[in-house]
Amino acid sequence: MTATDTLTASLEDYLEAIFHIIAEKHAVKPRDIARRLKVSYASVTGALRSLAEKKMIHYTPYDLITLTETGETAAKDVVRRHEVLKDFFVEVLAVQDNDADIAACRMEHSIPKELVDRFVKFVEFVETCPRGGNKWIKGFRYQCVNNGTQENCEKCISTCLDEVKQHVKRGGTKTMVNSKLKDLKPGQKCKVLKVRGRSEANRRVLEMGVTPGSVIELERVAPLGDPIDVKVKGYHLSLRKDEAEGIDVEII
Repeated sequence: MTATDTLTASLEDYLEAIFHIIAEKHAVKPRDIARRLKVSYASVTGALRSLAEKKMIHYTPYDLITLTETGETAAKDVVRRHEVLKDFFVEVLAVQDNDADIAACRMEHSIPKELVDRFVKFVEFVETCPRGGNKWIKGFRYQCVNNGTQENCEKCISTCLDEVKQHVKRGGTKTMVNSKLKDLKPGQKCKVLKVRGRSEANRRVLEMGVTPGSVIELERVAPLGDPIDVKVKGYHLSLRKDEAEGIDVEII
């Protein structure tokens, strides 16, 4: 049983809102939650009391609200479900960002962890498999945007055949663009090839899901290059520069 199994969909929304407000402002007041969720102050008070009873938050009237360790774990679980679903709708199904966000909000409360993990594996497979890849996703997106027309399928097949012929002429070798995670630019994606070293920092990186074969998207780099914010398996992580230095990747 996970930390969120005892929460209603409404309480999960409140927990998610608290998590995001803390990330943005480092402090949460009831009026911030009411404004974000567009609900009454009385509704917020009732939800906060329920979350406090479930040991999810530290709450005292007229004081700042903070997450307990259990509450933070539960909030991250809800946020991850939302992010994975939204990314799948946008990146794979070519759904508009706002529509994807609304759909993810509605689905995030009922989808089990096993299905969330399967969504992540599918996206990683499509992005890295030589029979799929980003070109395959872009092709599907083109079909959706153009109402399912297949008028360019013949051209696409011809292009694919030409690429195969060129691949064979080069001796069947695959040209990989290898780099270090720290060298990527925001918005770029990569597949982890190797996490070097056996230090405490390397163990931390592996425990966070940055393992060989996983797909990482670099989201933001601090002005001085430290830390580096990434997304992996639906989680948002901050890596120190020395941690990113030891991660060999293939740009996809």
